[in-house]
This record gives sequence, C-alpha cells and structure tokens, in this order.
Amino acid sequence: MAVRDILKMGDPRLLRVAQAVPQGDFDSDALHLLISDLLDTMAAANGAGLAAPQIGVDLQVVIFGSRDTNPRYPDRPLVPPTVLVNPVITPLSADGSATGETPEEDDWEGCLSVPGLRGMVPRWTRIRYTGFDQYGDPIDRTVEGFHARVVQHECDHLWGKLYPMRVRDFSQFGYTEVLFPEIV
Repeated sequence: MAVRDILKMGDPRLLRVAQAVPQGDFDSDALHLLISDLLDTMAAANGAGLAAPQIGVDLQVVIFGSRDTNPRYPDRPLVPPTVLVNPVITPLSADGSATGETPEEDDWEGCLSVPGLRGMVPRWTRIRYTGFDQYGDPIDRTVEGFHARVVQHECDHLWGKLYPMRVRDFSQFGYTEVLFPEIV
C-alpha cells in the first residue's frame, strides 16, 4: 500500500533482535498491511528481499523472491516470491542431513540498508527453512545456491546482523559502481 523508508546501516534499530509474530496476529489486517508495504518497498528499490526491521518494524517477517530478472542481480536465478514469518534456518550437509560438515560458499552480496556497496560473504550452500506464511500456514523448504543465500541474508536482519558483519576479507568489500560498473 505504501513505499516506506528503508533504514540505513548505522541506525541502531537494525541491530535489534526482532520479535516473533504472535499466533493470533496471523491473517490480520495489520500483518497484511505490513506485507503489502514490504512488497511495495522492495519493488520500488529493485530488491531481492526485505525484512520488516529494515522499515523499522520489529517483527520476524521477511519477503524475498523475483518474478523477473532483477537489475541489481541480473545473472542470478529466479527465486519464488515468498512471505516468511517466524523463520528457522537449519544448515544442511552435502548429503542433506543436519549433521556433518556444512559447506559454505563465498559470493557477492548487497543490501538495501547498505546502499551502493557490495561484499564477499560466506553463507551455507544448502539450508532448510521453516516458518509460516501470512495466513499461519506452515512453510518447510530445502534450498541451495542463490535461494539459500537470499533467505540467510534476509533472516540475518531479524537477528540484528547486516552482511558487512559477515565479511571476512575487506579487500573484497567496496562500492558497487567500482566493483561492478556494468550493473550500475
């Protein structure tokens, strides 16, 4: 219903741990309005995802996904549009189990709360995520690659983390226009 201001890195509200959405608040007008605002804001900013804390709402709600190629991530695969409430992420080993070595992969990330910058960020390559949609229906997916990266990035916002906090090598962190002039 409205494009909201996106909080920028340095705003202390981005460092808080978000509150779970109470069971009684699923399928409510307030939750639907929040999701509508998140969708409008993400679309206006060409985002791949957005978390409620990024617009100043202290709830465990994230949206992510794409229907078309995203100009900020032109070579990335499409991710199904998803509303995810009260998520839980479980890293998976190469054989799909939650035990054993969990492989990680480094790749470039950007963030609407950290505009104009990109960094090389390690993420689990395969995860299971569970939670609920806006109606309270359960979601349970096992994903890998870019889809897994997007989910982890957005859920980090719920735990008060921004991707620069995960960068291990700051020689691989900089302005998008310098690192990737072809997509600016």
